[in-house]
Amino acid sequence: MESFLHKLKDITTFIFDVDGVLTDGSVFVTETGEQSRAFNIKDGYALQLAVKCGYNVCAISGSRSKTAIYRLNSLGIKDVFIGAHVKTDKFKNYLESKHILPTNVLYMGDDIPDPGVMKLAGLPVCPADACEEVKALSQYISPLGGGKGCARDVIEKVLKIQDKWMSEEAYSW
Repeated sequence: MESFLHKLKDITTFIFDVDGVLTDGSVFVTETGEQSRAFNIKDGYALQLAVKCGYNVCAISGSRSKTAIYRLNSLGIKDVFIGAHVKTDKFKNYLESKHILPTNVLYMGDDIPDPGVMKLAGLPVCPADACEEVKALSQYISPLGGGKGCARDVIEKVLKIQDKWMSEEAYSW
């Protein structure tokens, strides 16, 4: 745990998978074939606060969910990549375009498409209900499941250790 807490001090960037991390993985399908997902409001609060505090926040998903783009954009997250079947390419391009070092990145994934990116990130983490292969690569496993506050858990830890959690930005939603 000591090594994990020490690494939190260097985090400038949060990158999240969407389905199974920012959502619980459920997909709701209407009679017309439209799909939607449920996002956790506490995760949303922490995500928008991270943006307000100056962190880079990004989502990379294999899904083509426009719902995810809409939700994350509404929180101030402009870097949302959907349909990313090779997540490592999006990850590398994003870091290069923003001049971010991998050691400054916390990446949260939950399933088989995520280990490649997790191996590149400085701090790979996962929700409690991630698959075993992802848990084995994680330096921290949130006690919370995907879509159940796991993103809030890791963002809050970083902001607290960097003394930004109860900052002025925290009081305006």
